[in-house]
Amino acid sequence: MSAVTIAMVAGEASGDMLATHLMQALRRQRPDLRFVGIGGPKMQAAGCDAWWPSEKLAVMGYAEVLKHYREITGIRRQLLSRLLKEKPAVFIGVDAPDFNLWLERRLKDRGVPTVHYVSPTVWAWRAERLPKIARAVSHMLALYPFEAEIYRKQGVPVTYVGHPLADVVPPHIDRAEVRERLDLPADAIVFALLPGSRQTELQNLAELYIETAKRLHQTFPAARFLVPLVSRETRLLFEEALWRLNAQELPFTLMFGHAQDALAAADCALVASGTATLEAALTKTPMVITYRMSPFSWRLMNRKRYQPWVGQPNILAGRFVVPEILQDDATAENLSQALANLVTNAEVKRLVVHAFEQIHHSLRQGSAEKAAAAVLEYLPEPA
Repeated sequence: MSAVTIAMVAGEASGDMLATHLMQALRRQRPDLRFVGIGGPKMQAAGCDAWWPSEKLAVMGYAEVLKHYREITGIRRQLLSRLLKEKPAVFIGVDAPDFNLWLERRLKDRGVPTVHYVSPTVWAWRAERLPKIARAVSHMLALYPFEAEIYRKQGVPVTYVGHPLADVVPPHIDRAEVRERLDLPADAIVFALLPGSRQTELQNLAELYIETAKRLHQTFPAARFLVPLVSRETRLLFEEALWRLNAQELPFTLMFGHAQDALAAADCALVASGTATLEAALTKTPMVITYRMSPFSWRLMNRKRYQPWVGQPNILAGRFVVPEILQDDATAENLSQALANLVTNAEVKRLVVHAFEQIHHSLRQGSAEKAAAAVLEYLPEPA
């Protein structure tokens, strides 16, 4: 049986996870598939021939992207040339819209069907991208229910698939069991600290998270701090910040990945805005959402957004379920106070958990299978 090639590009840890679930669902239907492109460790472990690693694209913010512009655009041009020679049966761009939409338009113009997995947040900022998306994308796979109508109005074929994390994370988690597995005291206050998956995020946030932990440790002397980090590079950046701040003696547990375990064990979490906020919601872990980027990037992004929320749980709920403390307001004093309030106020915690349960139910759709069914429509029949 000759292999059918699917090209994929995922640009960071969350995209790596989404792409891997989709690859596995597709292979269950079509064992003859071959996957190539840009992928992270999970995709590579699942059998993707990654011509470049996802880490090359994991840069956030206008100023940060400009620093890496030449390298990123060079990779994109080389990738386009290689894909035009390979002529895959379909191209799937997983998130990373600025990188992938450029590729998708050129591939679509040359007869390669293009599927974009994860709608760009046109409902939150930069809605002017919609015509560009319509020209580039043969089919949109939307994670959230309110997105489908936006694309139908633009004439873009779209499938609402739900979020794979909502299928993977069980509706109810036994925190005591997770703590026992992680060798954590059953009665300790545990904070999960998730400073992001990109190196630029660690550069902006590591010291802030450590200073926040210092303050929390003064308030809760028996507290423990779990820090899941996705790569050796991000772990090294966090460890260097620990030394700079002379905080090695604090009860930190640095974990290689295992963000869901850290969140499931925690009473409360400090989370960089992004997919990790959804992971926290699905594990029913109260959180404070924070973010910092360069002042230039912040001014540009803040001017273009339409909603008062940046965290996915708040966007999905349409209200502030959990605090968002961003940019100049993101100080160790403000963050530690907000986290302490969540830990000590039982009624607030109950309301937050209830909102998270509703979000989980709405996103639990069997997403990988739905996404795979949409992609299969573009593939040739097995030989």
